[in-house]
Amino acid sequence: MKLKRTLWAASLLSLACAASAQEAAIRKNLAERIPQMPAIEEVIKSPMPGLYEIRTNGADIMYTDAEGNFLIQGNLIDTKQRRNLTEERVEKLTAVAFDALPLKDAFTIVRGNGKRKLAVFEDPNCGYCKRFERDLQKVDNITVHMFLYPILSADSTDKSKNIWCAKDKGRAWQDWMVRDVQAAPAACDTAALTRNVEFGRKYKITGTPTLIFANNARIPGAIDTKQIEQHLAEVKN
Repeated sequence: MKLKRTLWAASLLSLACAASAQEAAIRKNLAERIPQMPAIEEVIKSPMPGLYEIRTNGADIMYTDAEGNFLIQGNLIDTKQRRNLTEERVEKLTAVAFDALPLKDAFTIVRGNGKRKLAVFEDPNCGYCKRFERDLQKVDNITVHMFLYPILSADSTDKSKNIWCAKDKGRAWQDWMVRDVQAAPAACDTAALTRNVEFGRKYKITGTPTLIFANNARIPGAIDTKQIEQHLAEVKN
């Protein structure tokens, strides 16, 4: 029995060494051959035999062979199960836990008892966001953590700064989004807006509005009042 355990341990060590050597070869060859390629953060075996997954920039996925001789950009599809494995992997890497959101970089709007919670990333120049905000007005007993996310234009940044620096951020936001009353020019520390954009890039928040519910469900795009209520109801209290 002791000999079997020894042989088993030696086999595992051999496999680990081989995997390490393959990873080193992939990193070395790709870095030499494609110097403009972002730094490789992770190399793992993909579900397809002989294919390795390369991860860069947090959640950018590519594929290569064991020596880095070939590079594939695109989606890996499991045809038997009809699953987009690349998409599933990116979704897992970019999942945002509600409890981990940087709430210090958001402002809060509370209606009713505020028991239900929602975080939203929005651009003040987003037409879909304005439609969403008008529907959100009909939802009661909710706390909304509003992340200003100026990604559409330079003017988005200017408007976001004025709203963030307003004495009453929530009032200034709703005045603009619901009543088309623009916030007055104001100045303050707006580093939070830069952090919001960096956070969004890291977690692949590519459009507005993006909603994150307390059960970590992430919804891209505007949804109506009925859909908002449905998602809030799915959160276990």
